Amino acid sequence: MIKALLSVLLVLAAVTSSSVGKPGKYIPKGGKRLPQTLSRGWGDQLIWAQTYEEALYWSRSRNKPVMVIFHLEDCPHSAAMKKIVSDDFDIQKLLDEDFIVINLVYETTDKHLSPDGQYVPRILFVDPTMTVRADITGRYSNRMYAYEPSDIKLLHDNMEKAKKLLKSEL
Repeated sequence: MIKALLSVLLVLAAVTSSSVGKPGKYIPKGGKRLPQTLSRGWGDQLIWAQTYEEALYWSRSRNKPVMVIFHLEDCPHSAAMKKIVSDDFDIQKLLDEDFIVINLVYETTDKHLSPDGQYVPRILFVDPTMTVRADITGRYSNRMYAYEPSDIKLLHDNMEKAKKLLKSEL
């Protein structure tokens, strides 16, 4: 009986220790949050701005850059990016701690948010001075702000770049 109990405890300890140190889904510092419908699946634990104007207001008042994601619910490319972004621990952590986030399924009237056309998925960065960072681009010359699932490292690097530019320029 004691040997069986020790065996079960040993197995539990092994399972628990094997999962320690491996990042899973991102959980904010304040604990798990209720999912927001505004996330549309891009990161249910994040706080999402409802409108572009609200995102700009939060950006100025909190001195954080905005990451604007344009996508469509029924677009396979948008769905693939959504899955990669929502599952990436480091990106979710960066978005939660250092960015104001908004995802839009419609185009805005601000022509600065479509500098090279209206396509999805498209990700742009806006600093607290309300300047669209046209210098932070993806790898495609014909769709400068498009990212694919294989570009996740580039997206992460561009997020870091947006943070650094914020500190060095403002």
